Amino acid sequence: MAEVIKMPKMSDTMTEGVIASWLKKEGDKVSAGDILAEVETDKATMELESYEDGTLLYIGPKKGDSVPVNAVIAIIGKEGEDISGLLSEVKGGGAPAAKAEVKEEKPEPKKEEAKPAAAKAEAPAKTAVDTSNIKASVIRMPKMSDTMTEGVLVSWLKKQGDKVKSGDVLAEVETDKATMELESYEDGTLLYTGVKEGDSVAIDAIIAIIGEEGADYKALLEASSSNTEVREENAQTDEAIEASVDATTSEKVQETKVTDTAGQETAAGSENGRIKASPLAKRVAKEKGFNLSQIKGSGEGGRIVLRDVENFTPSAAPQKAASPQAAPASSAIPGAPAEAYEEVAVSQMRKVIARRLAESKFSAPHFYLTMEIDMDKAIEARASINEVSPVKVSFNDLVIKAAAAALRQHPAVNSSWLGDKIRYNKHINIGVAVAVEEGLLVPVVRNADYKSLSAIAAEVKDLGGRAKSKKLQPAEWEGNTFTVSNLGMFGIEEFTAIINPPDACIMAVGGIKQTPVVKNGNIQIGNVMKVTLSCDHRVVDGAVGSAFLQTFKNLLENPVRILV
Repeated sequence: MAEVIKMPKMSDTMTEGVIASWLKKEGDKVSAGDILAEVETDKATMELESYEDGTLLYIGPKKGDSVPVNAVIAIIGKEGEDISGLLSEVKGGGAPAAKAEVKEEKPEPKKEEAKPAAAKAEAPAKTAVDTSNIKASVIRMPKMSDTMTEGVLVSWLKKQGDKVKSGDVLAEVETDKATMELESYEDGTLLYTGVKEGDSVAIDAIIAIIGEEGADYKALLEASSSNTEVREENAQTDEAIEASVDATTSEKVQETKVTDTAGQETAAGSENGRIKASPLAKRVAKEKGFNLSQIKGSGEGGRIVLRDVENFTPSAAPQKAASPQAAPASSAIPGAPAEAYEEVAVSQMRKVIARRLAESKFSAPHFYLTMEIDMDKAIEARASINEVSPVKVSFNDLVIKAAAAALRQHPAVNSSWLGDKIRYNKHINIGVAVAVEEGLLVPVVRNADYKSLSAIAAEVKDLGGRAKSKKLQPAEWEGNTFTVSNLGMFGIEEFTAIINPPDACIMAVGGIKQTPVVKNGNIQIGNVMKVTLSCDHRVVDGAVGSAFLQTFKNLLENPVRILV
């Protein structure tokens, strides 16, 4: 009898895993102990072993796909064994689930939506049967980094109708971290491309279909869309219930606007002034800020489904509204240049920066501690170090080393807020903020307290260079326990930084400035640097942060202590 292989929970914090690579393919013979695949968790890349002998009959997720814990990833059984029943359950709940839903809906004939719901519930069951013999595979947007929620399809390297082989690059996808290649893991013909160049695509959304030439890919698309809707509608969770309430509320508000703004486009998707849309489509449209009355439905009876929202471009409506405002140009001052602007689509990196920092700023109660540091001895020490160091040591390298040494003495600062508990990290990984063309990346110097100044300098230079060329690997920007952001090289004297989750603190470093100071009762010129520590008050209190800064100050004012 065939056995289903599910995604195991490989760490205490793991909620999903990414298939880094498949080491076996469908049809291969496997034995207990064989490595089926490599899975990237939130902690490390680990091997997934088989605990069964048999033939690998089915592989679900492709390389790069993100898979929730306990989701089905493969089926192992006897060669030639019929697994159609298991597959129907895996791919959308199967016919039995659909029939059960129909029976539940029929006893309520008085409700206007009961019969349509029952009819829609039958569709996934029929589609599942119809697609069982379609020799084609759906290509979905993979999760290419830990923070990625969507990707932008930069360019298609193959076009619809092209023959493709496993390993061919189909497209280039821009994530929040880098521009990466999307490979094909199937041999066949590119039957369908559902995303245009420049479009933003959510994780796990369909972007292409590869299969035999002439395969009915449209039925496959409809089945995938229907299965997604059924799963969404059947989800009995507080989140789903709340979403449905929100959707109903927004629907009532939109009913008053339909006659004014919908026009002919919404005639097929409306019924007595009510917009017909799946709950998932309503929720996604609300998140994206789209007006459902402007979206043309492609589902049954003009019903708006998820793919309609994903493919909708709202640019047309604002242009109509903006056109009447073009008239005031006649009142412009003669000879003055015309008003002009350029709107650029937000990059994936900028979206993630906006989301993560907004979450940090508005969820973590920040407070700030600023201190002046006498850098005279640090300047002398750096000059001496660079006479013998194989790599040029910068002031930022000194800051990183001093911060690491201070964190070792103040472990409460080297911590993270986890909601119902606080994590005190035993290791010290310093994130170094690096400005790149599209925003900011934070590569990580691991175990910085155990590394020499020259080693830190070499690593920071390497990481910074690869960050700017978008060649960093995911493991190199993850796992920070403390972050340093330095704008001193831009002439900034002092500033405050937003905490980089999951850290409890971030240190903003200003430039070194010559300032009159008092030493031994005499006024003289000194080199002063200001640093500001941003602290999450849920984890770090004022006295704890102040003690850390005092130690950090003493280390930089007496650099020899850093090396002890």
